[in-house]
Amino acid sequence: MIFDTRKLASEFIGTLFLVATVVGSGIMAESLSGGNAAVALLGNTLATAGILYVLITCLGPVSGAHFNPAVSFVFCLKGELVPEHCTQYIIFQCLGAMAGVMLAHAMFDQSLIQAGVKIRFGSNIWLSEGVATFGLIATILTGLRHKPESVASLVSLYITAGYWFTSSTSFANPAVTLGRSFTDSFSGIRLSDMPFFVVTQFLGAALAYYLVRKLLSKKHSQ
Repeated sequence: MIFDTRKLASEFIGTLFLVATVVGSGIMAESLSGGNAAVALLGNTLATAGILYVLITCLGPVSGAHFNPAVSFVFCLKGELVPEHCTQYIIFQCLGAMAGVMLAHAMFDQSLIQAGVKIRFGSNIWLSEGVATFGLIATILTGLRHKPESVASLVSLYITAGYWFTSSTSFANPAVTLGRSFTDSFSGIRLSDMPFFVVTQFLGAALAYYLVRKLLSKKHSQ
């Protein structure tokens, strides 16, 4: 049975705009930075943080503003999404990611689908993605417990930091990783490297869920 279509549409649209922003701002930043990778990354970072705040604030009341299969997976572990609905969320997030990368390419008059060629491979990169996703999930779960009205700000700030303190530049999102594997631009990732990112992202998310559950356990908070 199809889940609430408003929620699925929200997840599709939110992920579309997230990926379009990540890819589009990467293309713009690279073209304007004069070859300075640090300046390009800064532009990419600020655009991503900004759109995350907007999307979570505006679409959070509709679908929870996951826009990320790792987040939906954790909410399934929490019992707040049944597996069938979680699967539908993830499908629409991935569809939104693919639509987002095509939209970004169309806006910059590029081929709609491109093979990612930027090499992002190695144990340090995979560790970075695990850490990045662990931190994102921990931020969301603890933020929802302690200050839910600030989750949009917390996530945006965390991703801003993650772009700079991880060697992978903090994808922390399997759907975004999928989309970025189909762009040959600043934010791209080689298609063959994508599965390693996705595995470590889900592992980081699961670890964050179980550790935060222990940390916030009422039994141990007295």
